[in-house]
Amino acid sequence: MEDLGAVAWPPEPIRTERLVLREPESRDRAAFVELLASPQVHTYLGGPRPRDQLERELPEVPERWPGSFAVELDGSMIGHVLLRRATGHRRPAAAGKTDLGILFLPRAWGFGYAAEACTAALGWLEDTLPGEPVVLTTQSANAGSMRLAVRLGFTEVERFEAWDAEQWLGMRPPATPTS
Repeated sequence: MEDLGAVAWPPEPIRTERLVLREPESRDRAAFVELLASPQVHTYLGGPRPRDQLERELPEVPERWPGSFAVELDGSMIGHVLLRRATGHRRPAAAGKTDLGILFLPRAWGFGYAAEACTAALGWLEDTLPGEPVVLTTQSANAGSMRLAVRLGFTEVERFEAWDAEQWLGMRPPATPTS
């Protein structure tokens, strides 16, 4: 199985009806600080990181590696979609598969942007690494992420306890070629 680190990166920006998925740039730094420091974004992710610490430690171009997409709406970053190999995952069912991570600013919630961006990123992955299964982990209490997972075609593999909360692990099987 080829690793995301071995694919040609960055790809051409991916354009959807309303969004652009592209490699993160220095102009996205403030949005990354906002994402990582937001109590609302990190309700189910162990809590926000201190803004002053992020301002000091975040590189000029944060989250820049293969599979990391800044999600742009009308010229501004509103979210981040990350596809990365699930190495060292807590659950054996996820180990070695591609893990989908999603973070959107609260002002972008409720408009379908996450589903649109994830669909585009998963389409890119299928074109780049055909047959790659994808996993997603979220707290089962995170109703929005649970709805998104189902909408994207993930089905439950298992539930488990971690970080003092029930976690949900879903898998999206690889697309099957049409004949």
